[in-house]
Formats: sequence, C-alpha cells, structure tokens
Amino acid sequence: MRYTIGVVLMVLGAAVAINPSLVLSHCQVPCGIYDDAARVAQLQEDATTIEKAITNIRDLAGKTDAKSVNQLIRWTTTKEDHASHVIAVVSEYFLTQKVADVAPGATGYDGYLKKLGDHHKVLRAAMKCKQDADPATITALRTAIDGLAQHYATHSH
Repeated sequence: MRYTIGVVLMVLGAAVAINPSLVLSHCQVPCGIYDDAARVAQLQEDATTIEKAITNIRDLAGKTDAKSVNQLIRWTTTKEDHASHVIAVVSEYFLTQKVADVAPGATGYDGYLKKLGDHHKVLRAAMKCKQDADPATITALRTAIDGLAQHYATHSH
C-alpha cells in the first residue's frame, strides 16, 4: 500500500494530539541509539570516579616526594575530566535532546522549570567537584544526579 505524505502527517498529528509526550524530547540521531538509563549510569560512574579521586587527593595532600606529587596531579586531572564529562552529558545529551521548552503559563511549565532546576543542580555540583576536594561536593553531586534520574525513570523510545 502506498501512503501519501499528507496521510502520514495526519496520522502523526493525531498520535501527537492523543499523546503529546511523543514530542517532548527527540534524539539528534535516530531513536534507539541512545539510552537515558545508560547516560544516568555514566553520570553515576563518573561520580564514583570523582569520589575515588577526592579520597586519593586528600590522602596525598601535603606529601612532597616526586611520586606523591605526580599521583596528586594525576588524580586531580582525573577528577577534572570526570566532572567535565558530567557537565558535557547533562548539557549535550539531556538539556539539548531531552528537555523540551514550555512557554510560561502553558500546561507543564512548572514541571519544565523543575526539570531545568534539577539539571542545573547537577551542572553546579559537578563544577564544585572541579573546584574542591571536599567530600561534601561528591555527596551533593550524587544527590543531584539522583534528582535528575527521576525525570528519566519511565522514558522509553
């Protein structure tokens, strides 16, 4: 059977009218390649690596032998890299592909603001992890990632 573009667009329009969540987010590449749960797992893995780096940085702090200084620099670089990865995933995957904007006053606007706030908390917490080796920064990052993850628990392609 051959379908015209008009018929296909009418069917898609009807589907969206019945279930508007179909267009709330869209991947930059065909659906099925990316997986929200996998991205959240990556963020959690980054947080674990940052935590290990913070622990090692604190253990090495104050040591002046060449090996310790070298390891301190390597752990600091690792912490920076993983915090930067968190920022990139939240910015380039979640915010650009998964968070559809909602006009002020429109249905869902408050939920949109909550979602933006939860993503922003992860970005800020990752930035704080880059700036400091305080264990409280990793606790805040893990809490923020958990808040972001709640928005994607039921997402499927």
